[in-house]
Amino acid sequence: MSRRHWNLPWEEFFATLKPHERPVMPGSPSTPDHTMPWRLAYGLVGALVTMTGSLGNAAVTANQPQLAGSLGVTLAEAAWLPVIFVMTNASMNLLLVKFRIQYGLRLFAEIVLIVLIVFLAAALAHLFLQDFVSTLVVRAVAGVAAAGMTTLGILYIIQAFPAQHRLKGIILGVGLSSLAIPAARLGVTTLLDRDLWRAFYMFEVGLVLVALPAVFALKMPPAQRIKSFEPQDFITFALFAPGMALLSAVLGLGRIVWWLEAPWVGWALAAAVLLLSAAAIHEYNRANPLIDLRWLAGRDIVRLMLAILLMRIVLSEQTTGAVGFLQQMGLGNDQMHSLFWVMLAATAAGSLVSAFTLNPTKLWKPISIALGLIALGAYLDSHATVLTRPSELYVSQALLAFAAAFFIGPTMIIGFGKVLQGGGKSFISFIIFFSLCQNVGGLMGSALIGTVQTLREKFHSNQLAESIGLGDPETVQRLQQLGGAYAHVIDDPALRQSAALRLLHQQVSQQAQVLAYNDVFLMISVVAAVGAVWVAANHYRPRIEALCARRRDAAQASQAPAPSAE
Repeated sequence: MSRRHWNLPWEEFFATLKPHERPVMPGSPSTPDHTMPWRLAYGLVGALVTMTGSLGNAAVTANQPQLAGSLGVTLAEAAWLPVIFVMTNASMNLLLVKFRIQYGLRLFAEIVLIVLIVFLAAALAHLFLQDFVSTLVVRAVAGVAAAGMTTLGILYIIQAFPAQHRLKGIILGVGLSSLAIPAARLGVTTLLDRDLWRAFYMFEVGLVLVALPAVFALKMPPAQRIKSFEPQDFITFALFAPGMALLSAVLGLGRIVWWLEAPWVGWALAAAVLLLSAAAIHEYNRANPLIDLRWLAGRDIVRLMLAILLMRIVLSEQTTGAVGFLQQMGLGNDQMHSLFWVMLAATAAGSLVSAFTLNPTKLWKPISIALGLIALGAYLDSHATVLTRPSELYVSQALLAFAAAFFIGPTMIIGFGKVLQGGGKSFISFIIFFSLCQNVGGLMGSALIGTVQTLREKFHSNQLAESIGLGDPETVQRLQQLGGAYAHVIDDPALRQSAALRLLHQQVSQQAQVLAYNDVFLMISVVAAVGAVWVAANHYRPRIEALCARRRDAAQASQAPAPSAE
């Protein structure tokens, strides 16, 4: 189809489309049969836009300690930076999806570009101001921009695939954003180790400057537009957005400031519950709700929601657990480069295998397999010691990285299938629910792992401390060995004894950290294994029920009396 038809009125343009080129639902672009050069161009622009939207937050998430030092703030204050990104990102799809449906994809892309320009201005200002407040503003604007850029990047990537392979395009587009964190740990760490955050922001600004003309130059095909917005939608947004922002703040920072020690955590959680409850009541009583709660409460959707939340929670073993463990053992990012390369390769492999082994009739199977891989990887990690180094985590972390990319595409396709079965009316609800499960699930996982690790560390510290007595011959011998290390430096025996006690306390604390992380890894392994069995049982239950019904019918037929001959 000629690109000059794109400027025709929608009815005339629609008449030129073949059946497989027509948009699936309002707001989605048509998918003409592009030539190979155009497909390559759409694929490259889609990859660029997707990475531009996700790489910045990935770099901040993966390098919080360095950023805290660069800005001169505490780790608790630096933790606000990835959280504020989620606070502004989580709810934006409430408006962006409806905007795309009502005003079309081209205007949607232009709005995303305007937000990018605002982000560009904020980032450039930050290059000169370089303080904590300006950094918060930049991350907040980045959260808004990323909500639109992720969608836009996936839509561009879909254009790069012919009709029979577009599901693969969705999986690869979604999986591409999963590469951001390992890529950020590899590519950005060198700059951050030299305290060159200014260089990183210039790199991020450079990505935006490349993405802007690329999107302007390569237009998306037209999309069907229908009236979508209602005045009551903005009431829902006014209740839902601050509620989700407060909930994100609680989940992201509760374990750091500790749940029961910071009064604002309780007040924020209470306000979040109140606002979200008010939004739910408002939506439940609407004829055309922005969030279709009745559809979301369906058995299949609840099951899908629980599966995604479970996956995001257990996958925190990699982003928070394993890397956090190695950092506790005194390793820096530069010493974990080989591990990050393994994660990057496994993530890419997971996306490719998921795309090219896709079976639309068995979409639950990859989720069960992914949970099984996570269970195995976490179990391998649960045998860590103080001598564990990155090379000993290659297999386990490769399994987790592969699983993280392997499951996400099929879950999205399952949701799209449920939306299409209902005539597309619940499309906005699904996009919102999927985005929230991804964002909030990640925060929940980090909060759970961090909380359990802290509690278990305190438990093991007390247990180990109680087992050490100054009258115990083994303890005395150990103190003498530790004090001997200071014999050529400290002449006073009392000072040597004091130094040996401090060193022994450090070793006990380190051992308690190891035991606590092992408990966390084992807990994740058990949860993932139970989840894998649950997902597999739900996947095979219809077949088992059908088989039992056939056997029951056959048994009843065999027991029926034969008709008598007259």
